[in-house]
Amino acid sequence: MDNQMKLEFEKSKSGNKDERYEAYQYILKVTDQKVDWAYEVWDQLLEDLTHKDNHQRSRSAQYLANLAKSDPELRMMKDFPKLWEVTKDEKFVTARHSLQSIWKVGIAGKPPQKEIVMEYMVDRFQNGTEEKNFTLIRNDILENMKNLYSHLNDEVIKQTALHLIDTVQDNKYRKKYTNIWK
Repeated sequence: MDNQMKLEFEKSKSGNKDERYEAYQYILKVTDQKVDWAYEVWDQLLEDLTHKDNHQRSRSAQYLANLAKSDPELRMMKDFPKLWEVTKDEKFVTARHSLQSIWKVGIAGKPPQKEIVMEYMVDRFQNGTEEKNFTLIRNDILENMKNLYSHLNDEVIKQTALHLIDTVQDNKYRKKYTNIWK
């Protein structure tokens, strides 16, 4: 990892609000492609998933989701449950930002990563109706599946999403969810 990248990670944790946001944007842009330094920050990002600052938890989750494509050792398979926990964060904005980036783990290039992401999302869609804001969570899950489908063109993903939509009792939400897949 070069010094610029180290500095950006530091700025994303400290500095003023504008600096943190610029560093966050920079890190997401860089990690949108494979990088060879993922493991230099991996353990710290895992640790920061439980940081006292909800913004740090959110950023760490998003960075890890982006770095899944730079994980030849498939550490994500072991660490995914820790990442998934942030999608249930006490701060809903943190949970939502984390959930909205989780699909990136599924496009990391290895079938097991896609399968674990799908398994967790399907389970949450089916069994998360007692959660606060579960209709928004379901919407995000279906958006994630749409993103996965768009990248992988895997018909199983589409059929799974459509099946989940068919299980929704409320016509208002069924229509809203169906529109994601039009």
